[in-house]
Amino acid sequence: MVGPNGEQVGIVRVEDALRLAAEADLDLVEVAPMAKPPVAKLMDYGKYKYEAAMKAREARKNQVNTVIKEIKLRPKIDPHDYGTKKGHVVRFLGGGDKVKVTIMFRGREQSRPELGFRLLQRLAEDVAELGTVESQPKQDGRNMVMVLAPTKKKAQAMAEQRRRRDEAAHARADADEVAHEATDEVAPAPADADEG
Repeated sequence: MVGPNGEQVGIVRVEDALRLAAEADLDLVEVAPMAKPPVAKLMDYGKYKYEAAMKAREARKNQVNTVIKEIKLRPKIDPHDYGTKKGHVVRFLGGGDKVKVTIMFRGREQSRPELGFRLLQRLAEDVAELGTVESQPKQDGRNMVMVLAPTKKKAQAMAEQRRRRDEAAHARADADEVAHEATDEVAPAPADADEG
């Protein structure tokens, strides 16, 4: 048996262990039932369960879920549309998410997979400072797929976004304060009641 502070009590009969637990107002918990002899510990079981739940909750809070965002393109994409799609990829990678880029081929475009390959390479080069190619372009039926991974971890990206948001809020508050002070200084003088 193990005592409430982790000290070894020794081999004790079950009745004596239960009596000791009742005297100390604690629970007798079997921690190693397969051991010879079985090991039991005196503890406050409710407190133990609560602390275990809090540790699990804290671990979940610090855990980061990786999300895969998907962008679909066509081989004959307009330059403006390409810029828009590239902007989405930049936003996703900046947010710490992976991006799956899919090029969809239709009809005769399937006979020209090199167009899609060049487009994916161009996109990878354009966003090289934010992400790296995790899986090279692969033909998958009518589609060609490439996965980009962010260079920053999700937690770093989230912390940076929070910091930027806070700085922007402070800047807005400062600008509002300056504008408010300016309107106070330029307040018009009250009109004279004698005129009229």
